[in-house]
Amino acid sequence: MKDLSLFLGCVIPNRYPGIEKATRLVLDRLGIKWSELKEASCCPAPGIFRSFDKVTWLAIAARNIVLAEENNTDILTICNGCFSSLMDANNMLKNDEALRNEVNMHLNKIDKDYKGTIEIRHIIEFLHNEIGAKNLNKLIERPLELRVAVHYGCHLLKPTKDRLLGGWECPVFFDELVEATGAKSIPYEGKTSCCGAGGGVRSSMLETSFKMTEYKLLGIKKAGVDCIVEACPFCHLQYDGGQVELEKAGKQYNIPVVHYSQLLGLAFGFTPVEVGLHLNAIRSPDFEAMIAQIQKKGMS
Repeated sequence: MKDLSLFLGCVIPNRYPGIEKATRLVLDRLGIKWSELKEASCCPAPGIFRSFDKVTWLAIAARNIVLAEENNTDILTICNGCFSSLMDANNMLKNDEALRNEVNMHLNKIDKDYKGTIEIRHIIEFLHNEIGAKNLNKLIERPLELRVAVHYGCHLLKPTKDRLLGGWECPVFFDELVEATGAKSIPYEGKTSCCGAGGGVRSSMLETSFKMTEYKLLGIKKAGVDCIVEACPFCHLQYDGGQVELEKAGKQYNIPVVHYSQLLGLAFGFTPVEVGLHLNAIRSPDFEAMIAQIQKKGMS
């Protein structure tokens, strides 16, 4: 297993730095060798750039990949969109010589050359395959007695030919990692449906986007969970910021949203502030009291 370059993407540094902090803490606690991928740009966003100009999308993605190739590290993403864009570009360029030559023609102008020597990892895929839920569970210091709605997100599961974790229609690998923390994954209607943000929907059809989000939230609310756990900051934004927008229309859900890095960080004994939960738009006194009780119990 190669060392890892952490690819932060756009949303995390600009909107949810708590997810970045939690990820750094978790990787260090696990003893994983990593470094930040310096000089990285947008992945770029798969639902927009790829739709308009394939070669431009590939050239930007390839430049990010080359930065990791120069360090001889694989890329670790903590965002489904970044994972999709970089992984799909990497696979495409590795298997299409003509396309690779065209992209390298552009990269050569900035003294870069894509070689196809590294892999793109997603933190959920990486933890599942390289460490495993059972081994993670052995490291838990403060088991989280929470009822959780797990949201996979589209790009972690599709296209199925390139996503090798299996169970695409009824996946369990993310649920296993969540339950390794002591939490319980609760089934709900529309579990594998889109959050409503991807593919440019949030940018161009906001009303439709929120209808998709509300469908998810209704199923999650009905399931009676304590929080939503996701693995993508754009999904996080859609649920967290989306609930604020829905509140303006008189629709209140008040369901906390937690990235998996934050959930794992809490189970490792880090405080809610250390993993950035206080930076979320949706704050639930009941949920915060529950986490405080877990922390107190773990210290006794």
